[in-house]
Amino acid sequence: MDVHVRRRLRSDRKIRPFTVNDYVFDSNWARAQDGADPLRKFRGEFLIPPHGDVEQTYLCGNSLGLQPRATRQALLDELDDWARLGVEGHVHGRHPWLPYHREVRDALAEIVGAEPSEVVAMNSLTVNLHLMMVSFYRPTRERHAILIERNAFPSDRHAVASQIAFHGYDPDEALIELDGEESGGTVSMAAIERALHQHGSRIALVLWPGVQYLTGQAFDLAAITKLAHAQRCTIGFDLAHAAGNIITNLHDSGCDFAAWCSYKYLNSGPGAVAGCFVHERHARENLPRFAGWWGHREDTRFQMRPGFDPTPGADGWQLSNPPIFALAPLRVSLEIFQRAGMQRLHQKSKKLTGYLDWLIRTQLNDVLEILTPAEPERRGAQLSVRVRHGREAGRSLFEYLVAHGVLGDWREPDVMRLSPAPLYNRFQDCFALAEAVQAWRNASA
Repeated sequence: MDVHVRRRLRSDRKIRPFTVNDYVFDSNWARAQDGADPLRKFRGEFLIPPHGDVEQTYLCGNSLGLQPRATRQALLDELDDWARLGVEGHVHGRHPWLPYHREVRDALAEIVGAEPSEVVAMNSLTVNLHLMMVSFYRPTRERHAILIERNAFPSDRHAVASQIAFHGYDPDEALIELDGEESGGTVSMAAIERALHQHGSRIALVLWPGVQYLTGQAFDLAAITKLAHAQRCTIGFDLAHAAGNIITNLHDSGCDFAAWCSYKYLNSGPGAVAGCFVHERHARENLPRFAGWWGHREDTRFQMRPGFDPTPGADGWQLSNPPIFALAPLRVSLEIFQRAGMQRLHQKSKKLTGYLDWLIRTQLNDVLEILTPAEPERRGAQLSVRVRHGREAGRSLFEYLVAHGVLGDWREPDVMRLSPAPLYNRFQDCFALAEAVQAWRNASA
């Protein structure tokens, strides 16, 4: 059975919907849900940071995923092969180094909804965005603008502004930043459509997030791609907060390219090797690109000829040989994802995040305002919240939670992000967060 058919079959599985009427504010109820969770065993495959004599309530997988227990041994194995084999580890290692990037290809394709030839693990996120823009941002005098969102992650804005300037245009004129017009700062599809209708004739590229880093809003990639292509714009997605979090279906979306990091939901360690997607319709196009020898066709790469003949597919954008010590943690994490199944993880994620949303709205509404959309299809694991009593109260609450073993993260000026990752988080973690906020509220009264 080919990968495309497997992907379609997995997405057709029927799972009973979980509604707000199922939720209960009770620790025993939360514990019972965790006991009945078919994915509960996967928590034991991760190292949960301690808080004193107990495990921390870790709700920060949107910033840095936890370490799988198997990662240490995977790295030691590569070090041992280097010591034992030297250069021959490239062909005789337990996981030979020459073709090492292939070991993560199929699993990575499953996670982002792509064909194996469309994905490659390489570099870091912003490097990959720049490499993609070399190929897919081809400005002309009439069409040289880039559309992004106003609150894009700073690295994305730096990247597109510098690309515009590199090509001799003025970012103040050519960078179109779309404001969030919904409550909480989120962006409606209608606003995206209006922006493309108004500016489409001068937009060369749309660079959009799969999940917005600050608000946690998830976007319909296929719908945005259709709107962009209708205006003859190239479109790419930054999936930093989407890969391993939501169902992206990159191939079926029709987007031109995408890039993501793997240290968040993909649990591959700080600064981990990133990923890249190039749609198969571009696989054999003679696109401009920055070239390196690992992007050269494999069958003639070691003939050391001067001409560059790119490998068809995403592999053709590689520059250098695979970073083995960076890929080993990714290989471990992806193996866990394959056993858990992205569809099952996404279903659990909707239940977990739904429970956290319900707890905040029904038990903590006087303290916290949720910025993330309420509709499950418009969010992933992350909920972004703001303390109703102002920034100083928000910082006070955040510091209280950290001191009491509940870790989310803080984004200026006043947003706290909470993310129950389904591979290792539990209903009990959501309940613990609610109890801690209540305790802070009572202490502050």
